[in-house]
Amino acid sequence: MATLTVLKFETAEGAEKALEVVKDLSKQHLISLHDAAIVTWPEGKKKPKTEQLTNLTGAGALSGAFWGMLFGLIFFIPIFGMVVGATMGAMTGSMTDVGINDEFIKSIRGKVTEGTSALFLMTSDAVKDRVAEAARGMNFELIASNLSKEEEDKLRAAFEDEYSQE
Repeated sequence: MATLTVLKFETAEGAEKALEVVKDLSKQHLISLHDAAIVTWPEGKKKPKTEQLTNLTGAGALSGAFWGMLFGLIFFIPIFGMVVGATMGAMTGSMTDVGINDEFIKSIRGKVTEGTSALFLMTSDAVKDRVAEAARGMNFELIASNLSKEEEDKLRAAFEDEYSQE
């Protein structure tokens, strides 16, 4: 099962740098990267810039419509116009099934602000200790995931263990 994870970085460039690390891990078969998107919000800009990783194909890759709708919900970026209000409501309901609910949206909206960036990852099959090792030194906050509470606690503990050994 794929996991949707959102990592927040304190700089507008942090998410792009982290995506390069994840791509490298994917090439080493240490994580399966199904899809990714980046939100960057440079200082002085009124709204964030979004970018989907478009070179991924296959059943695991998400559509541009998914990312567009998700970012529209989070950052109030108009994407479809008022005509599809009912469709948006239906799609929002289906997103709840995979852990994308009001709490998820509010958490991201409240934390990804001007001067920061976020990396949205759809992954699976991570070799957790190797991923944690590669993430060492990156300054990020895990702000949302559709992992179960127990899985998320284990992930946080793995990162805390890595950082406490320094």
